Amino acid sequence: MFVENCVFSFGCHIPYFCTKKQWPPRKAIFNDYDGFVEKFKQKKTTDDCYTPEPVYQAVREWVNDNILPLDGIEVVRPFWPGGDYESFDYPENCVVIDNPPFSILAKIRRFYHERNIRYFLFAPTLVMANSAKELDSTFIICGSSIVYENGAKVNTSFITNLDCGDLRVWVAGGLSKKIEEVQKVQMALQSVNLPSYEYPDCVISPAIIQKVSKQGIELKIKKQECSAITSLDSQKGSGKALFGGGWLISERAAAERAAAVEKIVWPLSEREKKIIKSLG
Repeated sequence: MFVENCVFSFGCHIPYFCTKKQWPPRKAIFNDYDGFVEKFKQKKTTDDCYTPEPVYQAVREWVNDNILPLDGIEVVRPFWPGGDYESFDYPENCVVIDNPPFSILAKIRRFYHERNIRYFLFAPTLVMANSAKELDSTFIICGSSIVYENGAKVNTSFITNLDCGDLRVWVAGGLSKKIEEVQKVQMALQSVNLPSYEYPDCVISPAIIQKVSKQGIELKIKKQECSAITSLDSQKGSGKALFGGGWLISERAAAERAAAVEKIVWPLSEREKKIIKSLG
């Protein structure tokens, strides 16, 4: 018996709605399954650019030092996933310092001007001048390429209705340099916190062995020469693992792998060997 309107799931827990005319589901769906699934994924836009905390603190400090001392003033951040800036409870005399959804920047600014709410907002440098041009505000141009928490890299400046005297445009090299410095420190810390591991030739994983394929090398390892693993015994005590999982491979396969990888070793000259012997 056929159900007139029903919901079917194709293993990925994504519903497919069909009617009698559409059954069986269109062949095109199966021919482009990845494209079909992609339709249901939430798209990332510049509205999803959540600010790294070190960058935010650098911006706040610059505002405090150059425009408005923030001691005794409540700084609010009404923009977060699922938040509603229009229903947010803004304390009296507060200041909004935050990164709003860029797609509705003009609407947000009008909302704040109508209610006399002070703000210092992140804005996309290249199109910020088009945002509600009739509103009295100052454009803080620093053109910093900020790497946001979702990985997006956006050329960013700022718009404010804080008292900047008679300035319409402020090219803020100091703020740009400050943002650049904190991002360098953050990247350096991330590099320090990501150790590099080396494994014996008899241990492989997709992440490890991809380097071999990029050299154009063909390497075939039989089923009976592989044993799946998630970590080495020596890693378990430290809570580490083989990223993505991998295999122990036979000595024969390990030797073939080692022989296949091109290694260039520059030899030492007799002069250099003598220098080394004299050291220490």
